[in-house]
Amino acid sequence: MSTFRPKYITFDCYGTLTNFDMAGAARRVYCERLSPEAMASFVEAFRGYRLDEVLGPWKPFLEVVQNSIERSCKRTGIQFKPEDAQLIYDEVPTWGPHPDVPAGLSRVAKEIPLVILSNSMNSLIMSNVEKLGAPFHTVITAEEVGAYKPRMRGFEYMLDKLGCGPEDITHVSSSFRYDLMTAYDLGIKSKVWVNRGHEPANPFYEYTEIKDTGGLAAAVGLEPVREVV
Repeated sequence: MSTFRPKYITFDCYGTLTNFDMAGAARRVYCERLSPEAMASFVEAFRGYRLDEVLGPWKPFLEVVQNSIERSCKRTGIQFKPEDAQLIYDEVPTWGPHPDVPAGLSRVAKEIPLVILSNSMNSLIMSNVEKLGAPFHTVITAEEVGAYKPRMRGFEYMLDKLGCGPEDITHVSSSFRYDLMTAYDLGIKSKVWVNRGHEPANPFYEYTEIKDTGGLAAAVGLEPVREVV
């Protein structure tokens, strides 16, 4: 069992808790215009361009989606239409949690305050949070911060708002690129990787791996450890 019990458990939301289906949304919009091979390339380009778009100055998330779709269309050789990007963006607040999330969160929410730090908009995020099935102490968006992860500013803002240091929290994410690499660089020692299959393992970043949020209680010292299989 873990011997560290954090003051707060902080979470990435989209992908980690919410089943963030950007790839599926893109397929639904473009499936009749692209071959299966071209569709796979489009989805991969869309993923990469979204990361690139959030590394600069903050912009509304709709612009992140629109710019990423426009760049993916150019790369794939199809016409870009702003209304297609709008359709994808409009799906975001409809997405609910991964199946394991409500029960996994409920095991820890009674003992430790839960916090979300999300690359979202104020107008989007609460629809997703309400579907998670657990109370959250604080929800922080990139819009509130004025910066997207993986930039450090959001984590620094969160720690200041919570009145604690990196040594006081456990940060939970399914993504190294957006969360765990930055958490490592900021000195957050207690990190949990939810292995959703988004990215390969990278032990350099010193985390506890769980296969789903059912393993979270053990990772923060509330239950016996369950092996990842």
